[in-house]
Amino acid sequence: MDQHEYLQELNALMARRREELDQLRKLGIEPYPHGYERDAFSAEIISAFKDEDPQRIVSVAGRIMSLRKMGKASFCHIQDSTGKIQVYLRKDDLGDIYDAFRLLDIGDIIGIKGFIFRTKMGEISVHAQELKLLTKSLRPLPVVKEKTDDAGNKIVFYPFADKELRYRQRYVDLVVNPSVREVLTKRTLILRTIRKFLDARGYLEVETPVLQPLYGGASARPFITHHNALDMPLYLRIADELYLKRLIVGGYDGVYEIAKDFRNEGMDRTHNPEFTMMEVYVAYQDYLWMMGLVEQMIHSVALALNGSAKVTLGEHEIDFTPPWKRLTMFGAIEEYTGLALQGNNEAQLRAVAKEIHVDIEPAAGAGKIVDEIFSVKVQPHLVQPTFIMDYPIEMSPLAKKHRSVEGLVERFEGMVNGQEICNAFTELNDPLDQRARFEDQVRLKERGDDEAQSLDEDFLRALEYGMPPTAGLGIGIDRLTMVLTGQESIRDVIFFPQMKPEK
Repeated sequence: MDQHEYLQELNALMARRREELDQLRKLGIEPYPHGYERDAFSAEIISAFKDEDPQRIVSVAGRIMSLRKMGKASFCHIQDSTGKIQVYLRKDDLGDIYDAFRLLDIGDIIGIKGFIFRTKMGEISVHAQELKLLTKSLRPLPVVKEKTDDAGNKIVFYPFADKELRYRQRYVDLVVNPSVREVLTKRTLILRTIRKFLDARGYLEVETPVLQPLYGGASARPFITHHNALDMPLYLRIADELYLKRLIVGGYDGVYEIAKDFRNEGMDRTHNPEFTMMEVYVAYQDYLWMMGLVEQMIHSVALALNGSAKVTLGEHEIDFTPPWKRLTMFGAIEEYTGLALQGNNEAQLRAVAKEIHVDIEPAAGAGKIVDEIFSVKVQPHLVQPTFIMDYPIEMSPLAKKHRSVEGLVERFEGMVNGQEICNAFTELNDPLDQRARFEDQVRLKERGDDEAQSLDEDFLRALEYGMPPTAGLGIGIDRLTMVLTGQESIRDVIFFPQMKPEK
């Protein structure tokens, strides 16, 4: 069946469903009533049923996913939020409403009241005593279609296997692919577990501005908008960091935010322009302490999600049991490439990058060159949870200088399955050092680095009032969900990923 044939069939089915809608109304049946009282769900009914129990009457509702119309008796399966259950319908029990059943289709939503029983085939089912149409579906759900060619070969068509169409019409994807709904439900459990973990330690969940007069807290291009009343540009936040650290200045010992951030960048397997970030800042702690918090938190999330610290991702089994491996950034580069780059200047680093075939943008400074070499030559090898720590100072304008190694900062990133899932610092709280770092960023921006950070005078003023020693952490919720649920694309863990305009 080619695309033209499929569209022709689809249009015919939609026309027939509108005719059925008219017939239902002529029979006095309202196809879109206001509500329905239900008291049971499919999964609970099936798990709780025992043949020796007294007969139980239930009221259930769901979408018809299969239909067998057979004269005076019929079967269907309805799907609710917990799964599917079979329904047995007889004309002798339902009367005239049974005649309207012939006008129902796969995708329609119905309410059933009846008793639970086990069929001769052993399937736990609901014997319908009342039937009510709750929603007439005017578009057919995509289902497996079969066609036999001239040679007698059976060809199976599944028109909703196209990933782009599934992402674009997520509402259909959720109906016909229960595994998708399961993954996205697990995403919510991940967030719930993180909140519970942080709340138990006394950290306060807060909200900070999405629209900001000056963007900062990360190296990224922003989305720009305009506020008419103030006649000024505003930016969708790229990170929550600078506002959360203002709250630490204000006297809170620990704050966190789970928020949408926005970066005007390309889209690929691990990037979506709108994404979810969890950031937490804790006073009087450092990045070494924060590594322990991350290990404990992700370990607890894995246990809550899967009942185990181990997760299968492709051909790898990922083990989140603490402690995780720790490598310095330059140590990791040397381990995987044999190159000792610590102490090299920008010209030397650029020459090395050329020699090992790593493309570097002309505007990139020394820190960005090191980062690119690491991303290309090291990061893909970091499958098991690993902390990469002690970054070049040029890469981290918001991190505190290393306490013992010149030219580095106290920063780590958590790497799993070749991708970054978190980023953390011992936060820079020296306002004079912070101003100098911001000025370096301004110079990089003038060289053409459009991801360099801006100089934020109000944040510097806050630091001048005094911020205690602080540890900060950001976790990409989307990437963490990818790892913990075994998904290969960020689009598979976002309900509505960004898409190109529909043709």
